[in-house]
Amino acid sequence: MAVTGGEIVAEMLSKEGVDTVFGIIDGTYTALLTNIVSRNIKLITPRHETTALHMGGAYARLTGKLGVCIASNGPGVANALSGVAVENAEGNRILFITSSRRPQISNPDRGGAYQYLDHVGIIKGMSKWSTTISTAERIPELMREALRKCYEGRPGIVHIDIPETVFNGEASPVNYQTPGQYRMMDPVSPSESLVDQAAEMLLSARLPVIHAGSSIIHAMAFDELAELAHLMSMPVTTSWAARSVFPESDPLAWSMIHVKSVTTLRNTSDLVLCLGSRLGETDWWGKAPYWASPDKQKFIQVDIDPGVIGRNHPVNLSVIADVKEFLQKVIAKLKSESTRINLKARNAEIAKLHKEIEKDRTKLDEKLKDLSSPLLTAHVPKTCQNLVKKDTIVVFDGGNTSVWGNFFYKFDIPNTFLATNHMGHLGAGVGQALGAAAAYPDRQVLCIIGDGAMGFHPQEIETAIRNNLNVIFLVVADKQWGMVKLTQSMALKPAKMMLKKILDPKETINTELSEIKWDKMAQAMGAHGERVSSPEELKSALTRSLTKGICSIIHVDVDPVKHLWAPGLLNFKAMHQEPKGK
Repeated sequence: MAVTGGEIVAEMLSKEGVDTVFGIIDGTYTALLTNIVSRNIKLITPRHETTALHMGGAYARLTGKLGVCIASNGPGVANALSGVAVENAEGNRILFITSSRRPQISNPDRGGAYQYLDHVGIIKGMSKWSTTISTAERIPELMREALRKCYEGRPGIVHIDIPETVFNGEASPVNYQTPGQYRMMDPVSPSESLVDQAAEMLLSARLPVIHAGSSIIHAMAFDELAELAHLMSMPVTTSWAARSVFPESDPLAWSMIHVKSVTTLRNTSDLVLCLGSRLGETDWWGKAPYWASPDKQKFIQVDIDPGVIGRNHPVNLSVIADVKEFLQKVIAKLKSESTRINLKARNAEIAKLHKEIEKDRTKLDEKLKDLSSPLLTAHVPKTCQNLVKKDTIVVFDGGNTSVWGNFFYKFDIPNTFLATNHMGHLGAGVGQALGAAAAYPDRQVLCIIGDGAMGFHPQEIETAIRNNLNVIFLVVADKQWGMVKLTQSMALKPAKMMLKKILDPKETINTELSEIKWDKMAQAMGAHGERVSSPEELKSALTRSLTKGICSIIHVDVDPVKHLWAPGLLNFKAMHQEPKGK
């Protein structure tokens, strides 16, 4: 009995445990869609293909499952491209399936074909792997290869392109394999020798420090990270992308927002255990003066990707392994050597170093005494923190809006933070928030987003209503491209900018935005909408929104001048300069 190409793909997804697919429907893969639905795989359709990629990326990151996204030939793929670039850069595990025109006119391109793009040629450079499946007979083979790629090394975008005639045409029956027959199912485990060496280095160090990257999230190693930190009294720093892997109220937490304190800690430590981090630009590339020089500090790097090891910082010990596997084994080894663990002097030094964070936090919180209207942006994340549940998933999107969010929201529950920390991609937060709500429909999801960023995808409010995705969007409305305006103003008229704190709109280049009534837009799409301009109004509106049971949009008018001068901007600028150390 003949089957279709789409049925083969759907059955293989089902055997992989896929339960949700994100994308927009199209006739070019009708056979795929019908077979997805018949296998009780949920299909969530946004209003724009790039949103589907952000939904899939957030879904994968939060659940540990495979994110599956689809887009149709030509314009559908073109719309998805920014999402492909972002989710691959952020390192989220996505299988991206696209349809294409029939091979007779597109392989090679005849010229003038309707809705034709060289999908693989375009996507190959922004993904882990990309290929075309040109015949139905090769679908099982190349799907297996794609799924292997999804679970090899650092997560990212794996892309397969299938012509409409292959999707919807007849194919021979398939003897399906289970996932364990074509890919590794168990995480990569480190050798006992490497674990022993790492344990000995940790036991011998005066003040070892953990630097945690987003591999902690993909390995779901939150408990193990906390256990090791407390077992050895090891302070924990994270990459920006790994915020929320370790409770930030913990005395061993050195949040990235306390840049000076983090730098002091890293220069004081004599050993760094780097867990699943590439030490990228916002980690200062692992270089002095933000880190101690290699002659003063030993370095253990654990990563699933061999290409990361020693790339930006020389290592004393390299471990190719899943970070959860490594942590479990090294914890067991350290516990067997518990008589050698004496933490009295270390705890005293940590307590002394931590006072710098406490001082910095007190200084930052003084800003909250400003109760004027329009409100200071700091009140948005702080009010949210005071009112929502601890396991609320929070998304930051926008330039200065994200900065304010990062500095005034503290994460204490693992894997509750989403943003595009590598790409800083405006508008992605909308899809991320919707993906979070799809992953955990019973949890609160907030998206604190600038009005510029929200302007990229406001139509997805309707997606939230249609799919019962109960996100609360707090749109921070300063009616300007805030971060760009500050940078531009300082470049054009630095002296006047420092004196006046803002330039006249005529003195900058297209940095102003017009009024959008976000609350009214929300109401027009069936969502709950409110508008506020003071801390008390915000508190009341958020309290009401949390009880509505539908998507809500709170239009928050903020002081545009104060919004420009977000905390830590000098540090942010310094991060994009090459450190002088080596």
